[in-house]
Amino acid sequence: MDIYEFAMQMEKDGEKYYRDSVQKINNAGLKNILCLLADAEVKHYNILQKMKENEKIHMSDTQLLSNVKNIFIQMKEEKDTFGVTISQIDLYKKAQDIEKKSKEFYLEKAEEVKDQSRRSLFLKIAEEEKKHYSILENIINFVSRPQNWLENAEWFHLEEY
Repeated sequence: MDIYEFAMQMEKDGEKYYRDSVQKINNAGLKNILCLLADAEVKHYNILQKMKENEKIHMSDTQLLSNVKNIFIQMKEEKDTFGVTISQIDLYKKAQDIEKKSKEFYLEKAEEVKDQSRRSLFLKIAEEEKKHYSILENIINFVSRPQNWLENAEWFHLEEY
């Protein structure tokens, strides 16, 4: 399996994990966030497919972080903690592990490829995977202490990308 096939399968597996996870939780806001993360994995898959086919690629900035912030703001305003349970933490930690491994994979491949544009794309995808990890960290904090987290939700540690 070549680098692109492997990476595409990794993204497909990530998407499947997020979509399957949506079925295991009851909170609408968290479901929306997981769907956004799944959609981001599809975007990565499509970029990798174009890279494999040597098509010209432009990776635009994503609005994922802004959208996630808006969902959390809405949840805070509505005090929406319905369906949030501590038992979900393992689900989010496994997703974090997937994102961490993906980030490491893309950083490694960026070092291996000689073409500067491909290196740049791998680095951008790695950065997005890092942001996904941070989003999941916020979800874990939220699930661990929803009432307190919603009251004191601060997003200063998450940068736009």
